[in-house]
Amino acid sequence: MVTLLKVRNLSVEFYKGGKTVQAVRNVSLSLDENEALGIVGESGCGKTTFALSILKLIPEKEGKVVSGEIVFAGEDLLSLPDEKLLQIRGNRISIIFQDPFTSLNPVFRIGDQIFESLALHGKRNFSNSEMEEKIIRLLQLVKMPKPEDTMWSYPHQLSGGMQQRVMIAMAISSNPQILIADEPTTALDVTIQKEILDLMSELQKEMGLSIILITHDFGIVSEICQRVSVMYAGTIMEEAATSEIFRNPLHPYTQGLLESLPSRNEVRGLFRVEKRRLRAIPGQVPDPSNLPTGCKFNPRCSRVIDDCKTEEPELREIVKNHWARCIRAG
Repeated sequence: MVTLLKVRNLSVEFYKGGKTVQAVRNVSLSLDENEALGIVGESGCGKTTFALSILKLIPEKEGKVVSGEIVFAGEDLLSLPDEKLLQIRGNRISIIFQDPFTSLNPVFRIGDQIFESLALHGKRNFSNSEMEEKIIRLLQLVKMPKPEDTMWSYPHQLSGGMQQRVMIAMAISSNPQILIADEPTTALDVTIQKEILDLMSELQKEMGLSIILITHDFGIVSEICQRVSVMYAGTIMEEAATSEIFRNPLHPYTQGLLESLPSRNEVRGLFRVEKRRLRAIPGQVPDPSNLPTGCKFNPRCSRVIDDCKTEEPELREIVKNHWARCIRAG
């Protein structure tokens, strides 16, 4: 398997109220060719910061990467000059942001915005008719109904699901190798979520895409991802194949996330939701400017012992290809 992206010991800090906040702490991840990797965790765990760091999209006045490497195509993206990074950002690595309502410009037609994306990535040598055909093909690729009409529409004339399809069309317009999707279905209802996830899965197979999916929902991960990294307090708590995580979660935080999902039994081809009380993880994600000592999950953990409060455990391989940051795992 060819590894496309390798992140080593990435740490990111933010400046807030005169304090230094550790948003991402020593994160190491890899992404293989044609793989979908899910990064899961509650809000405030550092998932989006990690995604933005890959393309150096963190505003300099707000924070910075303080250590680590992000290796893509044999080059460390963090050390590239801006001119060379621009050839990769949006071209070979694309990103879809969480809210399509704020990502699209409300005063420009859809076709004009896709045209701008194509032009920015070197697709200028087309006649007007050829460019129009290319825009329509992109909208068809993301299964947009009536693409000829859509390209002349304004964003407010489209539903949330249709707006997200436009964002996906813009993201894949340059035929990227990696697609980063930051909570791409959060603002959508359940039916549309399913359609968007199916679309992303189809595009992955058709285009040979590698996907990094940022989400807080394990149900979404099960739909599309082959591998999962569970993130908490800016670091990785557990990592394994998706099927292995669901079958044998090792970290108490992962177990808590899974227990908060409704379980389902299949009966005569239909799904029936079991009548049971969902278990919530007590407490809240810690303030990154005031992290607890020892294991960062210990104040919320039902299995905590004294040793958990003194030293943060390392991420270690408990069984083959299954890693967990817990002294009691295994």
